[in-house]
Amino acid sequence: MRIIRDYQFVNKKDRGATAAIGNFDGVHLGHQSVIDLAREGGNGAPLGIVTFEPHPREFFAPDAPPFRLTSSETRAHRLEKLGVERLYELPFNATLSSLTPEEFARDVIHEGLGLSHVVVGADFCFGKGRSGNAEDLKRFGEKMGFAVTIAPLIKGGEIQVSSTAIRNALTDGQPRDAAAMLGHWHRIDGPVIGGDQRGRDLGFPTANMSIDGLHPPKFGVYAVLVDVLEGPYQGSYKGAASVGVRPMFGVNKANIETFLFDFSGDLYGTRLSIALVEFLRPEWKFDGLEALIAQIDADCAQCREILDGL
Repeated sequence: MRIIRDYQFVNKKDRGATAAIGNFDGVHLGHQSVIDLAREGGNGAPLGIVTFEPHPREFFAPDAPPFRLTSSETRAHRLEKLGVERLYELPFNATLSSLTPEEFARDVIHEGLGLSHVVVGADFCFGKGRSGNAEDLKRFGEKMGFAVTIAPLIKGGEIQVSSTAIRNALTDGQPRDAAAMLGHWHRIDGPVIGGDQRGRDLGFPTANMSIDGLHPPKFGVYAVLVDVLEGPYQGSYKGAASVGVRPMFGVNKANIETFLFDFSGDLYGTRLSIALVEFLRPEWKFDGLEALIAQIDADCAQCREILDGL
């Protein structure tokens, strides 16, 4: 997959793609249906995605609480797995945000990226102040010479599949509900960072990872699937993870700490992908280390049982 980050200087070989347009936060089933329509309507053209970095919400409200389901890197990995060949990851800045809907269609889609066919969701809005909608884009496409397909919204049961609904499921400690809308487990990706090594002292060494910039799932203990993405221990594992601030040890910055079952090795600096499978319990503050260790033992036993049943 090629990543193109400037719509004003696009190589000839990267023009002419059929592309789905959107933020694709989480790359959920609704996003995947839009991508499938782009794939089906491509007529042999490269399959592309037009998205934005940072997310427009981050640009307009930089001090708002974190809301993203995926980092740009995680999103790119997921899109590549879906067969995307061109990722147009455009910088969302004052210049791009000031374009009118017609200017966006002309300057970015038609003249800049040279797309032959675009696919958007029925709720797609674009241009300054989100003043353009999917029907406007279709009208511009007819005038400028690119095809537009509008994908219908899809539902997961009685719930309209959306990034917001997935965030709500994670906030409620329902990762399986989130997975039903995503079409895959919700994952937290990133490098293993240094910690206080309390887990090692307790007999449960953990791989610590930041959740900065991401929507935090409900704090507590989860059964997880772990992919070590690189290095000598590359592979898939099962484990137990704690997401939160570790109230047993004072005031701490929220992170995710994962104990890999039947594993021994140094993972510092290695990139992991942690899939949240099932929420066990919230964070607790224990009377002492013995009670904490006993609970971790019980948590791990429960996680093994859950994961062995998948």
